[in-house]
Amino acid sequence: MIRHAFATPLAIPNPKPRDTHRSALGRLGPSLRPIVRLAAVSTAAAAPPAAELERRKLDLLQAVQETQRGLAATADQRSAVEEALVCVEEYDAGSPVNLSVLDGTWRLNYTSASDVLVLFEAGARLPFLQVGQIFQKFECKDRSDGGVVRNVVRWSISPLLEELEGATLVVSAKFSVLSKRNIFLEFEEVAVENIRISEELQALIAPAILPRSYLSLQILQFIRTFRTQVPVSGPERRSPGGLYYLSYLDRDMLLGRAVGGGGVFVFTKAQPITLQ
Repeated sequence: MIRHAFATPLAIPNPKPRDTHRSALGRLGPSLRPIVRLAAVSTAAAAPPAAELERRKLDLLQAVQETQRGLAATADQRSAVEEALVCVEEYDAGSPVNLSVLDGTWRLNYTSASDVLVLFEAGARLPFLQVGQIFQKFECKDRSDGGVVRNVVRWSISPLLEELEGATLVVSAKFSVLSKRNIFLEFEEVAVENIRISEELQALIAPAILPRSYLSLQILQFIRTFRTQVPVSGPERRSPGGLYYLSYLDRDMLLGRAVGGGGVFVFTKAQPITLQ
């Protein structure tokens, strides 16, 4: 009885679906059928270019994650980073640099450049020195020939300054576009600014329990606005420079190589920073 309960007069069995793909192949000549099948398999297996690119970018960021920005990278890690770097670079090879996209602030995630790693090494060896975030700040919006780049290093001296961001070292350079991917840097100035003293030092200069004198307030204001700069170029000396190859650029990642074996750089887009 249960077997016949669903067997109503309206229960018409569905016809077997027609394999339209096989029918279409049947209408093709024998010589074309393998080509069509191969194209279908290739289309199904290939990931969308945008999704594949994002996956490779994520692989690169994961490869640099445990390296302490390159300071603690082992030989195997450096090899893995280089491999992941090349996988991203090939997506943007040959296209010219878009300076409107380059404009802005970029945070350093990894480098193999010795002149940057020495800063990290000093911070690791000297107990009073702290090296914070490092940025490259490009100012080249609405330009096609070049602009200004500022290498920004946040640092501190414990316990005199605030942790990690007690002071800022800024190395400024002009850059000019030499080719689709190469820019030439001409360094102009090294400056120290944005001094932020620790609460302990502020208490020594102007104790909170005592009326703050005009002199103590002036000292605090002088420290906060202090800026010193040293020019690295002049009429009698040539500006030091360097060739920089921008190997990949989009709106959230910048990859670069210092030409001549100076190292590789991995940057990600950061929030704008304010300098004096």
